[in-house]
Amino acid sequence: MNLDDFQQYVKAFCEEKGFSNVSDEERYLFFMSEVGEMSEELLNLRFAEDDKQLEIKKALSHEIFDVIWNAVEIANRQGINLTQAFKEKMEINSKRSW
Repeated sequence: MNLDDFQQYVKAFCEEKGFSNVSDEERYLFFMSEVGEMSEELLNLRFAEDDKQLEIKKALSHEIFDVIWNAVEIANRQGINLTQAFKEKMEINSKRSW
């Protein structure tokens, strides 16, 4: 699935499940909540015993997905084409020096 397809999938899923009724402010707060959950899993991973790392990485992967999902939903609400944004931003980044 490419980024355009994913963006359309998120849009259709949100419409189907009624997530479109959530305000922009609430969606942003959901996004920030997921960033917090992702951060918590990163901390868990940092201090985990070796035998727990695989389980925590799986939980982390789900939280990363939730962050991406919410970011895509925010982009959709604002009419932002993420493929185009990616191309434009990579062009900018390619000319930067760090």
